[in-house]
Amino acid sequence: MSKRMSYPAHIRAISALGLPLIGGHLAQMAIGVTDTVMMGWYSVEGLAAVTLASTYFFVLFIFGSGFAWAVMPMVASFAAEDDEISVRRATRMGLWLSLGFAACALPLMIWARPVLDLLGQSEQIATDAGAYLAVVGWGIVPALFVMVLKSYLAALERTQVVLWITVVAAITNALANYALIFGNWGAPELGVVGAAVASVTTQVVSLVGVVAYVLFVLPQHQIFVRLWRADTEMLRRVFALGWPIGLTSLSEVGLFAASAMMMGWLGTVPLAAHGIAVQLASITFMVHLGLSNVATIRAGNAYGRRDVAHLARGAKVSTALSIFFASLTIALFMLAPELLISAFIQQDDPARAQILAIGTGLLVMAALFQLVDGAQVIALGVLRGVQDTQIPMIFAAISYWVIGVPCSYLLGFTFGFGGIGVWGGLVIGLGVAAVLLNFRFWSVTMPELARS
Repeated sequence: MSKRMSYPAHIRAISALGLPLIGGHLAQMAIGVTDTVMMGWYSVEGLAAVTLASTYFFVLFIFGSGFAWAVMPMVASFAAEDDEISVRRATRMGLWLSLGFAACALPLMIWARPVLDLLGQSEQIATDAGAYLAVVGWGIVPALFVMVLKSYLAALERTQVVLWITVVAAITNALANYALIFGNWGAPELGVVGAAVASVTTQVVSLVGVVAYVLFVLPQHQIFVRLWRADTEMLRRVFALGWPIGLTSLSEVGLFAASAMMMGWLGTVPLAAHGIAVQLASITFMVHLGLSNVATIRAGNAYGRRDVAHLARGAKVSTALSIFFASLTIALFMLAPELLISAFIQQDDPARAQILAIGTGLLVMAALFQLVDGAQVIALGVLRGVQDTQIPMIFAAISYWVIGVPCSYLLGFTFGFGGIGVWGGLVIGLGVAAVLLNFRFWSVTMPELARS
């Protein structure tokens, strides 16, 4: 890419790379939505157990995904340097570290029942959730491997295949759930355990698909040739970049988990309204996340070529696209909140009016954090692209846990604003993260790169 690449050219390049990634994130999200809907059809108790267990699995998975996210900027940078050996080395060691993390996380899922008891869950929910985790825990190995290989492919700008593999996974998950939860098509009726088996099946199918693509389309990289051979120097580099990314993601996930817990203190109806508002905000966030992934790839590519002007221009365009989409979302959330919330509630639900009233207020707050949430994740993406992850980790911990969570509690309970106050803490935490991360990139990292 040339330093003189125009802004319209940047927009076209980012869109071409980003749209498949956004579609992939939405398809991935569809897997979770399918699990929720089908377990809801099966039983309320099963839905509660799978919701709890899925959260438990997701927290561990998102932490372990740090090594996969680290592969993306490293491979993008090495590809820009035409260093195919380092592309192979970084991807392999990402797989190694993911396997190591999975080995540590697996016992926490196989023997999750005592942990669930300590969290104060009812005996039935703890039993069902423990049974689910004992099966689904095995899926963390293929799930993390898929994350590494998707990051490798995305860094090589092969985002179309990432999209289609995720779409196939979503379809596989829906079919397997329908068969194994309810006992359709001659399959045994396994309920909660069936949902777990379906999840592991989905992850294995995804891994087979992505491995087959790498083997047959990119044989020159020889990713799986002598995979067992240690590479200590590259292992250290991927680890150093990856563990702060994992903790950063964990901090943000923890902020939203804490907000859900606080909303639960307010009652069942506020928690239900919170769940709907978070679901809607999560759908729109997938666009910002896809743009952030593109920012990581393009920043890593420019970083590998030491093309600071291209890096800065690409970061500006990614940020502008995020702001543009956030503006559309803000208008939608402000102008049609009841229409959006109604899609999640039955017409004859006795709590419908209450959920609509609370949810409308929460969507106004969600509109407020669209800009800051997009701004923080884009800044995080470009910082990862230039392999700056440790200071952003500290910023995330401060923003979300030192500022965001206490503000949610103070506004929601001490000052009596209820759910609006809890979400106000989310806005404040994400806003502080956006300011700190953008300051880090534009005022510290970019000047350092310009001088080097």
